Amino acid sequence: MTDKPEVMSGETMDIAEQRRTELKQMFPGVFTETTDANGKVVETVDFERLKAELGTFSDVYEGRRERYGMDWPGKRDCMKLIQEPTRATLKPCREESVDFDSTKNLFIEGDNLEVLKLLQKSYYGKVKMIYIDPPYNTGKEFIYPDNFREGLNTYLAYSGLSDSDGNKFSTNTVSEGRFHTKWLNMMYPRLYLAANLLKNDGVIFISIDDNEVENTRRMCNEIFGEENFIASVVWQKRTSPDSRAHLSAGHDYVLIYAKSAEEARRSLNKLPLKETRKAAYKNPDRDPRGPWSSENLTGQTGHATPSQFYKVKTPTGVTYSPPDGRCWAISEATFIKLLEDDRIWFGEHGNNRPRLKRFLSESDGMMAWSWWPNDEVGHNQEGTKEIKELFGSGDIFSNPKPTRLIERMLSLATSDGDVILDFFSGSSSTAHAVMKMNHAEEAKRRFILVQLPEPCADDSEACKSGYRTIADLGKERIRRVAEFLSKDTRQLSFQEVPEDLGFKVYKLDASNFSVWDKLSNDVVESLNEQLQMYVNNIDDAATQEEILYELLLKAGFELTDQVDEIVLGGRRVFSVAGGALLICLEDNLTADLIDAVASAEPMQFICLDKAFNGNDQLKANAVYTFKAKSQNSESELVFKVV
Repeated sequence: MTDKPEVMSGETMDIAEQRRTELKQMFPGVFTETTDANGKVVETVDFERLKAELGTFSDVYEGRRERYGMDWPGKRDCMKLIQEPTRATLKPCREESVDFDSTKNLFIEGDNLEVLKLLQKSYYGKVKMIYIDPPYNTGKEFIYPDNFREGLNTYLAYSGLSDSDGNKFSTNTVSEGRFHTKWLNMMYPRLYLAANLLKNDGVIFISIDDNEVENTRRMCNEIFGEENFIASVVWQKRTSPDSRAHLSAGHDYVLIYAKSAEEARRSLNKLPLKETRKAAYKNPDRDPRGPWSSENLTGQTGHATPSQFYKVKTPTGVTYSPPDGRCWAISEATFIKLLEDDRIWFGEHGNNRPRLKRFLSESDGMMAWSWWPNDEVGHNQEGTKEIKELFGSGDIFSNPKPTRLIERMLSLATSDGDVILDFFSGSSSTAHAVMKMNHAEEAKRRFILVQLPEPCADDSEACKSGYRTIADLGKERIRRVAEFLSKDTRQLSFQEVPEDLGFKVYKLDASNFSVWDKLSNDVVESLNEQLQMYVNNIDDAATQEEILYELLLKAGFELTDQVDEIVLGGRRVFSVAGGALLICLEDNLTADLIDAVASAEPMQFICLDKAFNGNDQLKANAVYTFKAKSQNSESELVFKVV
């Protein structure tokens, strides 16, 4: 038994380790112990055993292994990048937030690759729907890290949070053409990490055009699995053809994939009936069950059984058999039951071919087509009009998606309380759509938006209107939508649980804790500097709230979990998620505090290592206290220091 507490890692979830854990759960027999070059016993995967368990064996042909799949220059680096943890943090920004202490919505400003890594622990398997409208690879500019392996440093330099040191974000310009490799290197790791966040029945919607729809499908087939493809939707984005083109593309695509197509299809919703569809329901026979429509009762004979070939006699004595080449859609026994329940219609005079009555009161909506016309879900001009109504100018943001398009996705894939993620959030159309739908349905869907603080061009309408970055514009749009919805005078039932029109703003930044860097050539001097740094490993400029939220996030709690200040053992303690996590950032710890925390039985307790002030006896007693408490409790009490 050790007398030292666990030292909290400042890194994000190890994706490779997570995958190994999942593999071990499915195939425990493929793991074996071997000895590495240093004589240390390590656990490795016996890949030949794994092949045997999967029923596959070597298929080497003329010295080269042949596989079906997708490859491009840089893919190997993408895989390395995915598995590389980040030491970044998300710093709260109260002054730009709305209802910071109560809202469940998030707006995160920063490079979405780093942010997706940071969200892995807290939101793994919790997101019901992802919608992204990524940069289209059109030969025009799309912004991406020039050296994507630099990660946080590249972002900090780009966003002006650190000195440049040559780091930069570059663009894919017209002179370079549509380089698929650059676009794939940008997209692949982001989609891979995003897939981890989906629930088992979660769904991702991806807006894309002709330039990269093929590569996007191939990427998604690899990341999500071809069997988890749901649909390729054609969205009519224009109302008239482009006069500059002989054959104008009036559509984009929305690719839909699921974490598990089998589970997702069980949870996908039918669309609400449109008024035009409702108008087709009548009640000519005054059925007490209300208006109904009728549908054909014949079907194709491909899988028909003998029970589907029979004669039907109408109330007037006319006899009908199925038309040539067809059968009845239901068996004779089922037909008789429906007839007895007055669900068969023979026409006004009782002598027509039978049809099935479908009641409006029993309808749970209509099925969705993979063709979405703009009269149902909006078009580009409608998205621009929505921006103009909020900001007074439609030129402030180019080609925003109409909220009706995103509302269609929300209607299909989400229900009350679900989490929706958009990590290319642009002008915040997704937040706008979520808030509109919540307001209409008095629901509590939650959004997480991520947007790079991409500068608005100096000569742009956005910059002239005072918006320095696209992220600033997106935040302002959410504020204006909230203000508009708050003025709705309809009688809503939000009084018991107030409508959530707020959002918490977080900004990507370097960790509040010092990082142990590689030693320079001057080993002695470098070592002395770093040892001195670790006397106090916390950034002097860091606030307690910034430290709190970094620890909360990296401990696996959500950024919107309730945080309360309580007093235990005479010290201020932060209680997260109803006491599941306790964090003490005081500089002096006492035995009374340790006893009080142990008695509270949190899932985790985190404190500052320096707060023991060199009192190893107090630290050892704390370890023993928590271990003893864990032995008498149903769950382990985890004690960590930073």
